[in-house]
Amino acid sequence: MIHVENLTKYYNDFCAVDRINLDIEKGEILGLLGPNGAGKTTTLRMLTGYFLPTSGTIRVKDYSIDESLLEIKKLMGYLPESAPLYHNMLVFDYLNYVAVIRGLKQDEKISRIRELADLCGLNDIMHNSIDELSKGLKQRVGLAHAMMSDPEILVLDEPTSGLDPNQIAEIRQIIRQIGKEKTIILSTHILSEAEATCDRVVIINQGKIIADDRMENLKQSGGQENFIQISLLDAEFSAVKDALSSIEGIIKVQQMDETQDGILNIRLACKTAVDLRKTIYQAIKQTDWNLIQLYRETKNLETIFRELTKEN
Repeated sequence: MIHVENLTKYYNDFCAVDRINLDIEKGEILGLLGPNGAGKTTTLRMLTGYFLPTSGTIRVKDYSIDESLLEIKKLMGYLPESAPLYHNMLVFDYLNYVAVIRGLKQDEKISRIRELADLCGLNDIMHNSIDELSKGLKQRVGLAHAMMSDPEILVLDEPTSGLDPNQIAEIRQIIRQIGKEKTIILSTHILSEAEATCDRVVIINQGKIIADDRMENLKQSGGQENFIQISLLDAEFSAVKDALSSIEGIIKVQQMDETQDGILNIRLACKTAVDLRKTIYQAIKQTDWNLIQLYRETKNLETIFRELTKEN
């Protein structure tokens, strides 16, 4: 769907985006993550044709951005971080204006406005002035604007920035609904948003892509330590430590809290990509301890993000 090769953007002597390569498949919800100033917004603006790259190529379907910029723009809907709205207009009048600009015919125009009002939850505010709306409602109007021409690709720059938790949940639900039919690229620094919404995550730092994978793979990736937690009944910590420390790959055995009701909670640090749960179970099976719980901790996106961008 979208192919990016060696994409680079300089502002005078400053390199904002440094030779990134990226392929985005049809139907993906891709999250572009990174610290402030990492190059996320610049990348999105180049993808949508608002900035021309210093070097590199962008292809969308069969179109090259160098030769068919207008055709590429027709395939995309773009919502910048601050929705570009006319605040002195009513919501309906504004959407009607956008529909005219997009070239929709009269019967198509009314049908599309009704469809977007249902999807974005705008029915109760269609005759309200935009300047009276909360930021969350303004974002919904901006989303309806971006989708007016029914684009195949939707590009959203920080779509939930500055919203309260309820508004974030509402926008997130709309994005997931839209993602059933369209390719979506969204930038965010809210990690829980990417974790809850995106199929795939690209982490960018200092203009370079430093991670690119499906969410579930990213959580299991890397050569860092991973951890296994176990809970045992009728076991002494010293004996457990002696028994499990001898297993190859386990580098630390730590008691998590005081023993309560005879249950001992242990956290094992493992320096290996191999899942040691079976080996640990077999070792415990040779004792009189009763195994209450055994599970492998999964890295969350916040941990991964901090590991990869800690230089910044």
